[in-house]
Amino acid sequence: MTFAGRRKLLNFTRYLVLFLVSIIMIYPLLWMVSRIFQASNAEVFTNTGLLPTATFEQGMSNLRYGWFTRVSSVPNLFVSFLNTLRFLIPRVVGQVVSSVLTAYAITRFNFKGKKVVFTLVIATLLMPDIVLRIPLFNIFTGGNPFGINLLGTFLPLYIENWFATGSFFVFMLIQFMRTIPKELDEAAKIDGCNSFQTLTLILLPVMKPAIITVGLLTFMWGMNDFLGPLIYIRDSSMWVLQQALRQASEVGEAAIIWSEIFASSVIALIPAVTIFFAMQRYFIDGIASTGSKE
Repeated sequence: MTFAGRRKLLNFTRYLVLFLVSIIMIYPLLWMVSRIFQASNAEVFTNTGLLPTATFEQGMSNLRYGWFTRVSSVPNLFVSFLNTLRFLIPRVVGQVVSSVLTAYAITRFNFKGKKVVFTLVIATLLMPDIVLRIPLFNIFTGGNPFGINLLGTFLPLYIENWFATGSFFVFMLIQFMRTIPKELDEAAKIDGCNSFQTLTLILLPVMKPAIITVGLLTFMWGMNDFLGPLIYIRDSSMWVLQQALRQASEVGEAAIIWSEIFASSVIALIPAVTIFFAMQRYFIDGIASTGSKE
């Protein structure tokens, strides 16, 4: 076999394996979508195929009740999504701003204790998030210098992100910023830019893929956050998507219509999936560039 023939065979094998793996990965999502169009609870879990067994009208009814929910105490998904955005938007903004400023200080300035700060960033990167839940709960429920109780508000869900607590994102931006030549900073300084102007006018446009990656991951992880809202949000009118979906499935096994629960889950997935595919190019560039070195 010629070299060109072996290369074609290798490419065919590679794409075949990728295609089979993609089918395996996407099947659970397709299965969840197909459950919307199943006629009964029994068929939801006994039928492993993807073909619908319910009528089109019944499927549309499942989608309608999936949006509005049958449980009177659970707000519809639009209200829950707006509640989710009430903490997601400031969380994303705070995470991006604080992480960029911290990474900029570590990579571009020399100060006493710089290595200690970077070591602490790496150390907290290895720390599981769950170990901070109790200390943060004590702080947000009155154990702070001001004695302010934030229980029942959205503030505890994002206020910590304004202080660069996302060590993973700080480390990722540090790695990305190290790939940017310092000659750009020096050229900006010669042109009369101060440190803030150098960051905003020179570095931020170059860091666009990494910044979008930070914002995208923060958004998706926030959409999946159930424990945080469960701890701090008590009023049902303030429930976020995860709380609403969970409560809708707690009305009792006999009363649950699982096709409607899967319909709610699919609807809740749409914003995150849409944003991910819209920003996919920047996400891939950001992830790929953070592994580079100077």
